[in-house]
Amino acid sequence: MNGWILTATVGLGAGVGATVWGVATGPLRRRVVAQNMSSAVACPGLLLLSQGFGRPAYLDLALLLALLGPAGTLVFARLLADDLAADPPHARAVTLAVAGYGAVVVLVLCAVTGPGRTMAKLLVIGALLIGGNLVASRALSGGFAASRRG
Repeated sequence: MNGWILTATVGLGAGVGATVWGVATGPLRRRVVAQNMSSAVACPGLLLLSQGFGRPAYLDLALLLALLGPAGTLVFARLLADDLAADPPHARAVTLAVAGYGAVVVLVLCAVTGPGRTMAKLLVIGALLIGGNLVASRALSGGFAASRRG
């Protein structure tokens, strides 16, 4: 076991534990935030595992997750807009912490891999992960009122 795998294990263990607890308990607003957090925690874990095991195919899984995770959250935000309007989630600290974790992982891996195709893929994954997480979190908190009208 190397440092990459250990970091991925700790990050996934803490993140998945928190998301499972959030999805399994509490009000709807905590459940949707935990669902949004799950993809934002799993994606950096896949990036770290890719580096730890030396398997570049894991980057493709992380890219797919960074693309589809926030899209799934936006679907939940649209379907549950009426229920969330009465008690919208306020998860600014969680969103910023998870986005910061993803940014640190992507930047460290970019520094390790050096310039090339892998670095470009890492930067795309990072942009999708952080941007998607911020947009999905804003949609959950009712930030896009026009989307509820129609």
